[in-house]
Amino acid sequence: MEIQFQGKRALVTGAGKGIGRAIAKKLVECGAETIALSRTQADLDSLKAEVKGIIPVLCDVADFDATRKIVQSLGPIHLLVNNAGITRLGSFLEFSMKDFEDVLNVNTKAVFNMSQVVAKGMVERGGGGSIVNISSVASTRALDEHIAYCTSKSAVDSITRVMALELGKHKIRVNSVNPTVTWTDMAAFAWSDPAKSGPMLAKIPMGKFVELEDVVNTVLFLLSDKSAITTGQHIILDGGMSAC
Repeated sequence: MEIQFQGKRALVTGAGKGIGRAIAKKLVECGAETIALSRTQADLDSLKAEVKGIIPVLCDVADFDATRKIVQSLGPIHLLVNNAGITRLGSFLEFSMKDFEDVLNVNTKAVFNMSQVVAKGMVERGGGGSIVNISSVASTRALDEHIAYCTSKSAVDSITRVMALELGKHKIRVNSVNPTVTWTDMAAFAWSDPAKSGPMLAKIPMGKFVELEDVVNTVLFLLSDKSAITTGQHIILDGGMSAC
């Protein structure tokens, strides 16, 4: 199934590394004029050198006012991927409010902030659009020492459903992609210890974690007209874990 985005402008947050970087590169390959947001200049520089035509934008999505100004200056956006995310690990009893707020600011509040700005533009233009939020199976499962991360992704799923409900009449589709562990630098930080990864893998019938390509392909499908009737959905990528 060939997917093309000629004539579309896409924006990907957290595009400097991992999942976001892979999505941004594939969007360019599929013909979209792609804006890559990252808070790290070095990552943007390397991405620009690697991918001809990509538009790098330095932006910390946790700075809500600055983000709104930057995004409003970018012009029309037809496709949005809210990918930026962080994690902090720690036991519930010892977890700090500062770490809790940091995770929610990036993983949850930034999704609301970014989507509101982009969706208003979509509504004003009247041409519809597609928004994909990168969530996680952690939105519905309790993970040890992940109090902030699990909370943040549960909220992302709720945001996704409400956005889909309210924006459907404007021909704007909103979905989330919910993978289990996807082997990026952030995942390695949380799951590199075999004592943690082993029990998790044992719960996955397919016996493996998610590959970047698995997430990228699902995101592209949801952004495209191939999923024209799909909205308000959480697409779980977990190798069958939720079937157990």
